[in-house]
Amino acid sequence: MKMITKLHIKKGDQVRVTTGNAKGEEGRIVSVDRKKYRAVVEGVNMVSRHVKPSASNPQGGIVKKEASIHISNLALLDPKTKAPSKVGRKADKEGNMVRYFKKSGEVAK
Repeated sequence: MKMITKLHIKKGDQVRVTTGNAKGEEGRIVSVDRKKYRAVVEGVNMVSRHVKPSASNPQGGIVKKEASIHISNLALLDPKTKAPSKVGRKADKEGNMVRYFKKSGEVAK
């Protein structure tokens, strides 16, 4: 059984793609699959899907949607510097573990 580890990103984070076809594009994370280490980023890595007609979509046709990207290809954006930064974990004043940006030292929300 594969262990599911803590990730450096989570839903709602602003990220930049570091490698691949979508390199340099930025967006907000829509969902994260922790088992497969993949995330869906809003407006990034768009693919075409052929959809059969159904009750909800009577026309059918070709639909554009976001495909997932491996988490190693994403870097969290530091809101202070607007640049991608590595993320670390440390305990705050209350003893809770929080994510922080290694470049600026700011706590990630």
